[in-house]
This record gives sequence, C-alpha cells and structure tokens, in this order.
Amino acid sequence: MKKRNYNPLLWGATLTLIVFVVTAFAAPETTYATIEHISLGVRNYFGHAYLYLGLGSVLFLLVLALSPLGKKRLGSTNDRPEHSFWSWIAMLYSAGMGAGILLRAVQEPVYMYQNPPFEARTDAQTLALEFTFYQWGITAWAFYGLFALVIGYVLFIDKAPVRLSESLALGTRNPWFKNGIDILTILTTIFGLIAAVGLGAAQISGGLEHLYQTELPSGFMMGSTTVLVVLAFISAWQGLEKGIKLISKINIILTLGIWVYVFFNTAMSQTLSHFLTATLHYLIDFIPMSLAWDSFNPGIDFLTDWTFYYWAFWLAWAPFTGIFIARISRGRTLRQLLLGVLLVPSIGTFVWFSTFGGHAFELIESWGTYSGEFDNVFNSIFVFFEHLPASSFLNIITLIVLVGFLVTSLDSAIFVLSMFSDGGKLVPQKKHRLFWAMIIWVATLALLGLSEVRPEGNVLVSVQKILIITSLPFAFLMIPMGYIFVKRLRKK
Repeated sequence: MKKRNYNPLLWGATLTLIVFVVTAFAAPETTYATIEHISLGVRNYFGHAYLYLGLGSVLFLLVLALSPLGKKRLGSTNDRPEHSFWSWIAMLYSAGMGAGILLRAVQEPVYMYQNPPFEARTDAQTLALEFTFYQWGITAWAFYGLFALVIGYVLFIDKAPVRLSESLALGTRNPWFKNGIDILTILTTIFGLIAAVGLGAAQISGGLEHLYQTELPSGFMMGSTTVLVVLAFISAWQGLEKGIKLISKINIILTLGIWVYVFFNTAMSQTLSHFLTATLHYLIDFIPMSLAWDSFNPGIDFLTDWTFYYWAFWLAWAPFTGIFIARISRGRTLRQLLLGVLLVPSIGTFVWFSTFGGHAFELIESWGTYSGEFDNVFNSIFVFFEHLPASSFLNIITLIVLVGFLVTSLDSAIFVLSMFSDGGKLVPQKKHRLFWAMIIWVATLALLGLSEVRPEGNVLVSVQKILIITSLPFAFLMIPMGYIFVKRLRKK
C-alpha cells in the first residue's frame, strides 16, 4: 500500500473514532447532551430544507430517467449489466434498507394508526400505511439514487477512482477538502454501522428474551456483534460474487418466504386492498406530504421525531449506499439504474408493510382495545407471529434473516471502505477488508461496552444522533453535485 493512498483516510478516521470513544467514556452525559443539542438543532433549522431536498431529488431523478439522457450507459456502449436484475435488486436492498423492515414491520404502522400524523382524508388504517410508505419509500431511495448516479458516472464513464471526493470535489484539487469529504464519509459509514449493529443486536436479544421469557446475560450483545462482524468479514473476503451477492440472494428468498407465509395466513383480499388504497393515496398526496403543506403538516414535534429524523438518517447512509449501488451497476443505463432504485424496492416495501401492518390492524380491532402489544420496536414482530400458525418456525427464520441483513450491510460497507483506502480500486486488496472489519468490530464493542459501563450517556442513541449531524454537509453538497453532473452529462 502506498502511503499517499491511504494514510490521510486511515489515520484521520481512526483518530477521530478514538477521540469520540475516549470523550464519551470520560464525560458520557455531556457528550450525549451535546450530540442531542446539535442533532435537534440540525432538525429544527434544516428539517424543512431536508423535505424540499427530498422532493427535489425525486423529481430530478424521474425527469433525468425519462429524458433522452437516461439512455446513457454506465460503461461503454457495448457493456451489459454485470449482475442480473434480481441479483442487483437483492444486493442494493440488503445494503440499503434490509434489517429496518424487520424492525419496523409492525411497530411503525401501528404507531401511525394510534397516533395519526394529521387528520385522515380516508380511514385511519390507510393513513397509517400511507405515511409509513412515505417515510420508507421513494424519497429514501432518491437520496441513495442521486449518489449512485453521480458516483457511477465518475466510476464507469470518467474512469476515476472510487472516492466520493472525486464526485463531490466540485472541480477543486485541494487535498484537505477532498480528504475531508472522504474521512467524513468513512466516519458516517462506521457510525451508521455501529447504530445498525447495535439496533440489530438489540432486536435479536429482544426476540430471544420474548421467546424464552428470560433475560439474556449482559455480554450477549457483544458476543452476537462479534459473530456478525466475523460473518461479514468472511463474506467481504470472498468478494461480490461468492460472498455479498450470495448472502443477499438468500436474504431476499427467506424474506419473500416470510411474506408469502404471512400473506396466505391472513386476509389476502384485505391486504391487497390496503396496499392498493394506501399506494394510491401516497401518490396523490406525495407532493403536499413532502412539503408538509397546509393540512398535511403533522406539526414540528412529529416531524422532528419522525420525518426529519428519517430524512437525515437516509441522507447520512446515502454516500456509502450510493457508492455500493454504483459499484454493482456497471452496464446499466441511467434510466435502468434510476427507475430500478426508485420503484422496485419501494413497491416491495409497500407490500411488506401492507401485509404486516394490515393484519396488525385487524388484530387490534378484534381485541377491542389496544394495550401497547406492538409498541416495543425490538420484539413487536415476534409478538405479531404469536397470532399465526407455526410461530416458532417464523421466529427462527426471522432471526436468520435479521442476521443475514445485518451481515450484508456490514460486508458491503467493509467492501466500500476498502475501496476507499486502497486507492479507489474496484476490487480492493483483502488486507484492507481485514483492517476495516477489525476497526468496525473494535469500535462497536467499545461503544457497546461503554453503554453498559456508563448507561447514563445513552451511547448507542448518541451514535444514531451523530448520523443526523453528519448528514448536513452531504445535504449542502447535493444541489451543486447534481447541477455539475448534468452539465458534464450534456457535454458528453
């Protein structure tokens, strides 16, 4: 490895992580209060700007995809897609959203049903699903798609290295600016992974504790984290074809299996009705919801806790996810890339929430009263399965899928970080994959251990809130990035 290729990124990211861990240990309450204050400030001052940015990203990508420019191919004219359509969808969905749909499958639609964001123009169940679609749908994938579009163009048409700074440097050769962008991307990716692994380990623990009605030992989350990182490292070590793609396919097959089983063991016609009705209202109300306009405004408190939080979270994940989507998209036209990223995962997510949320609504109605059975985000899906045949089998498969999705988020991130540190190579050396796997493992264990030793600091919550803060620079860069991209695209 040449020093100039990796030292600024490795040392900058590693030292920043060390400083954060040491600071959080020395003053957990102060650290948490500071992060909470700044993250709230970002949402309060820039939250509405995030809404406009999200809507603008959707409209920009749709116009570009449907325009003649959408025929441009990522690669040479004769290139064909490197991966089949379904393999491509499996990998991008596993990396970009996977485990979240298990975490929120029941809890979020039920919360929206019990706490409507605004006055329903239809029944409360449709509104609950419509707003859940809004927060998990096209806008989230538009953030991912915009970064994938620009990075894929730089990667396969300009033949530049896989470095976000090559796409966002806006013509500057200033090494401090370029390295700063790359270090920020690395840190955002690592903190995002720590948050994802922490939430995933908590859901695994919550599921097992609910199933066996016993409290797991305090070291269980650290042990499960170690297993997840080891599995992810093995997958990243094997590479895209033998590791990441294979696990992603297994994830999607098992997830589809869970959905099919639930669908055929619930009111199928009701599920289809929920899906069609909520999707129609989502499309009709998309623009006013995206602007929180007039009667579609849930209020600043609701927006801050939900939509602003989600938009910042998706935006923080967008650079890493965009790089990964770009990496697996060689040979596709811009139209195929953009419409595939925007529509296919969104429709799949809508069907998923319609199935789980719709049946949860029916259960609540049959009970006649609701006592918070689905309020716990970590075990709500396991409570849901208790009301279906073969619940034990479903629980086991769900835990396997949860592990699989977490592994594919980790292995794709390890692969992307390795490309960064190995001079932007499409196939990074394996020693880089080992390095980043070790960094992620040590950082996650350190923060998990800190959250147990110093629980007063809410360390894992702090890590999630950091993503809101780190999303802000990327938000500022997106508009000039899109503008310069279109100028370059029209010249070629």
